Amino acid sequence: MRQVTIFTDGACKGNPGPGGFGVILACGPHRHEISQGYRRTTNNRMELLAAIVGLEALKEPCAVRLHSDSRYVIDALTKNWIKGWKAKGWKTSTNQPVKNQDLWLRLTEAAANHQVEWKWVRGHAGHVENERCDELAVAAATQREKFEDAGFEG
Repeated sequence: MRQVTIFTDGACKGNPGPGGFGVILACGPHRHEISQGYRRTTNNRMELLAAIVGLEALKEPCAVRLHSDSRYVIDALTKNWIKGWKAKGWKTSTNQPVKNQDLWLRLTEAAANHQVEWKWVRGHAGHVENERCDELAVAAATQREKFEDAGFEG
């Protein structure tokens, strides 16, 4: 199974507001960067979309180490929040609808064919790949040409 490392970050200017994500895929000596901006979204949606796009870019099942500075993303996966949300009919512990359910479903589907290790990295702490993903995300959020709304909840 191919070993792939994915680094991700999301950014938003306002919350909601213009946003973007940045992704780096690394496999051996090969690197590929992906970024995209949206007119109106939230930071959490961009963090989720970065992980989704990184996983969806893989053409075959892989052993993946995915790095994100988003506790929202990493904790939901490593602390089994998603399992709990599903068991409660996509409700939080306070019986509120889970925000970004559409992206959580897409993320679990994107991860299903891979062996994914979810790794949290401290943001803005000098981690080279995280800093590069942040640059990609911020540039995408501020570019003139953007995709339609990426949606937002809240």
